[in-house]
Amino acid sequence: MSNPVSANLQNRLQWSLLTLRLGIFIVFAMWALDKFIDPAHGAAVLSSFYGLNAPHSIFYIIGILQVLLVLAFVLGIKKRFSYGMILLMHALSTFSSFPRYLDGFNNLLFFAAWPMLAACIALYLLRDEDVKLTIK
Repeated sequence: MSNPVSANLQNRLQWSLLTLRLGIFIVFAMWALDKFIDPAHGAAVLSSFYGLNAPHSIFYIIGILQVLLVLAFVLGIKKRFSYGMILLMHALSTFSSFPRYLDGFNNLLFFAAWPMLAACIALYLLRDEDVKLTIK
Protein backbone atom coordinates (compact mmCIF):
# COMPACT_ATOMS: atom_id res chain seq x y z
CA MET A 1 0.00 0.00 0.00
CA SER A 2 1.41 3.43 -0.91
CA ASN A 3 1.85 6.17 1.64
CA PRO A 4 -0.67 8.99 0.89
CA VAL A 5 1.67 11.64 2.33
CA SER A 6 4.49 10.44 0.10
CA ALA A 7 2.22 10.32 -2.96
CA ASN A 8 0.97 13.85 -2.24
CA LEU A 9 4.53 15.12 -1.83
CA GLN A 10 5.57 13.42 -5.07
CA ASN A 11 2.64 15.01 -6.91
CA ARG A 12 3.44 18.49 -5.52
CA LEU A 13 7.12 18.05 -6.41
CA GLN A 14 6.24 17.08 -9.97
CA TRP A 15 3.95 20.10 -10.43
CA SER A 16 6.61 22.37 -8.89
CA LEU A 17 9.25 21.07 -11.30
CA LEU A 18 6.90 21.61 -14.22
CA THR A 19 6.40 25.25 -13.22
CA LEU A 20 10.17 25.72 -12.97
CA ARG A 21 10.63 24.16 -16.41
CA LEU A 22 7.93 26.35 -17.95
CA GLY A 23 9.33 29.51 -16.34
CA ILE A 24 12.85 28.80 -17.56
CA PHE A 25 11.44 27.90 -20.98
CA ILE A 26 9.74 31.29 -21.30
CA VAL A 27 13.03 33.14 -20.74
CA PHE A 28 15.05 30.93 -23.07
CA ALA A 29 12.33 30.99 -25.75
CA MET A 30 12.45 34.79 -25.75
CA TRP A 31 16.27 34.74 -25.97
CA ALA A 32 16.06 32.31 -28.89
CA LEU A 33 13.42 34.36 -30.72
CA ASP A 34 15.52 37.49 -30.21
CA LYS A 35 18.20 35.91 -32.42
CA PHE A 36 15.73 36.05 -35.34
CA ILE A 37 13.98 39.32 -34.54
CA ASP A 38 17.07 41.38 -33.72
CA PRO A 39 20.34 39.61 -34.61
CA ALA A 40 22.18 42.90 -34.02
CA HIS A 41 21.19 42.66 -30.36
CA GLY A 42 22.74 39.19 -30.15
CA ALA A 43 25.92 40.52 -31.75
CA ALA A 44 26.03 43.40 -29.26
CA VAL A 45 25.57 41.03 -26.30
CA LEU A 46 28.29 38.70 -27.60
CA SER A 47 30.66 41.61 -28.03
CA SER A 48 29.84 43.37 -24.76
CA PHE A 49 29.79 40.39 -22.40
CA TYR A 50 32.12 37.90 -24.07
CA GLY A 51 34.44 40.13 -26.11
CA LEU A 52 33.64 38.22 -29.32
CA ASN A 53 32.56 39.57 -32.66
CA ALA A 54 30.44 37.63 -35.13
CA PRO A 55 28.44 38.52 -38.22
CA HIS A 56 24.73 39.02 -37.67
CA SER A 57 23.95 36.10 -39.98
CA ILE A 58 25.48 33.60 -37.53
CA PHE A 59 22.74 34.45 -35.04
CA TYR A 60 20.12 32.80 -37.24
CA ILE A 61 22.06 29.53 -36.94
CA ILE A 62 22.52 30.04 -33.19
CA GLY A 63 18.80 30.82 -32.96
CA ILE A 64 17.83 27.59 -34.75
CA LEU A 65 20.06 25.54 -32.44
CA GLN A 66 18.73 27.36 -29.40
CA VAL A 67 15.10 26.79 -30.48
CA LEU A 68 15.79 23.06 -30.86
CA LEU A 69 17.43 22.92 -27.43
CA VAL A 70 14.64 24.90 -25.78
CA LEU A 71 12.01 22.63 -27.32
CA ALA A 72 13.86 19.53 -26.11
CA PHE A 73 14.11 21.14 -22.68
CA VAL A 74 10.42 22.07 -22.35
CA LEU A 75 9.34 18.63 -23.58
CA GLY A 76 11.75 16.85 -21.22
CA ILE A 77 13.66 15.13 -24.02
CA LYS A 78 17.19 13.87 -23.21
CA LYS A 79 17.04 15.59 -19.83
CA ARG A 80 20.67 15.09 -18.85
CA PHE A 81 21.73 16.89 -22.03
CA SER A 82 18.95 19.45 -22.51
CA TYR A 83 18.63 20.45 -18.86
CA GLY A 84 22.42 20.42 -18.53
CA MET A 85 22.89 22.68 -21.57
CA ILE A 86 20.25 25.12 -20.32
CA LEU A 87 21.99 25.18 -16.94
CA LEU A 88 25.41 25.70 -18.55
CA MET A 89 24.16 28.46 -20.85
CA HIS A 90 22.44 30.29 -18.03
CA ALA A 91 25.43 29.89 -15.71
CA LEU A 92 27.74 31.36 -18.37
CA SER A 93 25.33 34.23 -18.87
CA THR A 94 25.04 34.86 -15.14
CA PHE A 95 28.77 34.75 -14.43
CA SER A 96 29.72 36.78 -17.51
CA SER A 97 27.66 39.60 -16.03
CA PHE A 98 29.78 39.69 -12.87
CA PRO A 99 30.94 43.33 -13.29
CA ARG A 100 27.28 44.40 -13.34
CA TYR A 101 26.77 42.94 -9.86
CA LEU A 102 29.55 45.14 -8.48
CA ASP A 103 27.46 48.18 -9.38
CA GLY A 104 24.28 46.49 -8.24
CA PHE A 105 21.95 49.43 -7.70
CA ASN A 106 22.51 50.60 -11.27
CA ASN A 107 21.99 47.08 -12.62
CA LEU A 108 19.18 45.65 -10.49
CA LEU A 109 17.63 43.57 -13.28
CA PHE A 110 20.81 41.52 -13.60
CA PHE A 111 20.14 40.08 -10.14
CA ALA A 112 17.11 38.22 -11.54
CA ALA A 113 19.63 35.83 -13.09
CA TRP A 114 20.49 34.35 -9.68
CA PRO A 115 17.10 32.86 -8.74
CA MET A 116 16.79 31.57 -12.31
CA LEU A 117 20.21 29.95 -11.97
CA ALA A 118 19.03 28.34 -8.73
CA ALA A 119 15.92 27.09 -10.56
CA CYS A 120 18.09 25.64 -13.36
CA ILE A 121 20.28 23.86 -10.81
CA ALA A 122 17.28 22.48 -8.90
CA LEU A 123 15.64 21.28 -12.11
CA TYR A 124 18.84 19.61 -13.29
CA LEU A 125 19.37 17.86 -9.95
CA LEU A 126 15.74 16.70 -9.82
CA ARG A 127 15.39 15.97 -13.56
CA ASP A 128 14.41 12.33 -12.98
CA GLU A 129 11.46 13.49 -10.86
CA ASP A 130 10.33 16.00 -13.51
CA VAL A 131 7.83 13.88 -15.40
CA LYS A 132 4.71 16.04 -15.85
CA LEU A 133 4.08 16.79 -19.54
CA THR A 134 7.38 15.28 -20.69
CA ILE A 135 8.19 12.97 -23.57
CA LYS A 136 10.03 9.84 -22.49
